[in-house]
Amino acid sequence: MIHKSIKPFHLAATLLAGAFLAHSAMAAPLLIPGKQHLYQQVLTRPGASLLPTAQATAGKDIAGFTPYYVFARQNGQLQVGPDAEGTPTGWVSETQTMPWTHTLIGIFTNPAGRSRAMFLKDAASEQGLLTAADPAQQAQTLLTNAHDGHPGPVLAMEPEDHINFQRQPYFMPILEARAAQSDGSGPVIIKVASGTMADNGAKAQAPSPAKPFRGGLVFVIDTTQSMQPYIDQTREAINQIVHTVGQSSVAKDFRFGLVAYRDSLKDSPKLEYATKLYAKPDFSKPLDSILPEISSTHDASVSSSSFDEDAIAGIKTALDDIDWKELSGKYIVLITDAGARGGSHPNSATGLDIPEIHQLAEDKGIALFVVHLLTPAAAASHDDTKARAQYTQLSKFNGTSLYYSVPGGTPAAFRTKVQSLSEQLLQSISEITGTDAGHEGNAAAPAVPEDSKVKLVSQAMKLAWLGDQNGTHAPAMIEGYSTSVDPVSTKKAIQVNVLLTRDQLSSMAQSLQRILDAGEQSKLAPQDFFQKLQAVFAASTRDPNAMDMGHLDHIGPLLGEYLDGLPYRSELAQLTPSEWLSMSAGQQDAILINIRHRLQLYKNFEESNDSWTSLPGRTSEGEKVHPVPLDKLP
Repeated sequence: MIHKSIKPFHLAATLLAGAFLAHSAMAAPLLIPGKQHLYQQVLTRPGASLLPTAQATAGKDIAGFTPYYVFARQNGQLQVGPDAEGTPTGWVSETQTMPWTHTLIGIFTNPAGRSRAMFLKDAASEQGLLTAADPAQQAQTLLTNAHDGHPGPVLAMEPEDHINFQRQPYFMPILEARAAQSDGSGPVIIKVASGTMADNGAKAQAPSPAKPFRGGLVFVIDTTQSMQPYIDQTREAINQIVHTVGQSSVAKDFRFGLVAYRDSLKDSPKLEYATKLYAKPDFSKPLDSILPEISSTHDASVSSSSFDEDAIAGIKTALDDIDWKELSGKYIVLITDAGARGGSHPNSATGLDIPEIHQLAEDKGIALFVVHLLTPAAAASHDDTKARAQYTQLSKFNGTSLYYSVPGGTPAAFRTKVQSLSEQLLQSISEITGTDAGHEGNAAAPAVPEDSKVKLVSQAMKLAWLGDQNGTHAPAMIEGYSTSVDPVSTKKAIQVNVLLTRDQLSSMAQSLQRILDAGEQSKLAPQDFFQKLQAVFAASTRDPNAMDMGHLDHIGPLLGEYLDGLPYRSELAQLTPSEWLSMSAGQQDAILINIRHRLQLYKNFEESNDSWTSLPGRTSEGEKVHPVPLDKLP
């Protein structure tokens, strides 16, 4: 089964309490009161000093927002060190620190299509904004006043350009967080600090070296049987654009790619391939080099075993096999007439479902368009409604779905749609770069109506590029209050993430694996599920006192203490024996399926070297952290 392929990630032997017993000979940081494995951590305020002793009056300066573990407390002084496995390095006044209990950070979403995030002076001002009779109007008034030099309660505002977190790291730790609604729903109210993610004493990073805006449009196309007319039309659309652009100046800034996908060879070996990369955006070659590379693309000669195909595998190939880091405009266009095979299917090539593959594309800043062919065959198979729901979710970008349907699914109607979409993306690159897209003097070039979705994507890509070019940083601010959702547009403005270390992600994945195994083993006897959980977790821990397995009344304690108190609602963590037994077999299976998909997502996180970050002063590989969005926790 898919979940059996999950490996124990980073640490094979250090599980739960055993991870900490191994270091008992070293000085250990203080535990958070009431916790057994979570250590106290603080962030330094700007101007803090590291003292050699608790009684010393002079020491060396420490960069603001440096994270430390707390080893001892004495008369308002904290003995601190950067590494939980190391030794203390000095003392710092508690007044020069900020508690950082949950290692939460905020990451700005792309500001295209929404208002700039504001940081207010106190919690009452933020609560007042969210509970106003018209929060959108109230927020717009605050924004206008702040822009006109009358900030009122506004301490700082998000930069106008987008900050690429991976290219221009910034550190926006969240000191407090709570859901705006008592039931855990609605936006999250956050108290944040702000700084740059730089080594101690380092200055803010300089702007990145100037680079041109370059765009890559990658078609991910279903090449199963009967798709040949659409393959031909896609190829012709590319051919026409290549010749329209010709030798114009925008030709140097734009390249195509093409990935084909079919289905699992386990079911149908004669399909030839599950996915195949025909061409990638390659700026070392001329624009028209893609034409011979895709000339041999054809549909399958045999039928697949089901109407749904492995579209997720095709997208995953595009994400993995193309170097997106060198592109400023990042576009994928999925073309299909069938739904996407789910990650829980035995023949899924990835083990991922729609939310997980969407997260991986979002992490790379890719706009994923879907052109869905509503063919008579799709209607006859009753697949179109389900597929529409899948692809509407898959194509979400800055709160807007980039989903396009082609009613009737005729090749001619499809050609019009894909040609228009491609030309608009090309035109948007031309406008960003100020170059000629090759339409002047070309009487045959059709007028392309402006599409609000393409306009949003174009704005987002431009803001991200400008942020790189200008070296845009998070606002210079000590502490302020904000919210995860823009009150004006209701789009997400700040993504709340928990920083998990490799050790924690490994431990959480192994805990989920055990829960999944116990669920699979008790399918025929669901009343045994919690007993099996108790047995497998009791056998896995090296510390018999780490968890009282005789009183397991919900799953939460099995998932790790670092999830306790986070501002999100986990149905899995709150699951009780009585609730499990009251569920139908289908509902129980849905929970296990969701666990499988999360495990596969965490495996992708672990394997993505670019997304792991070392916090200042922390050198251990196990202390590297990965930002995990709250909605992607178990």
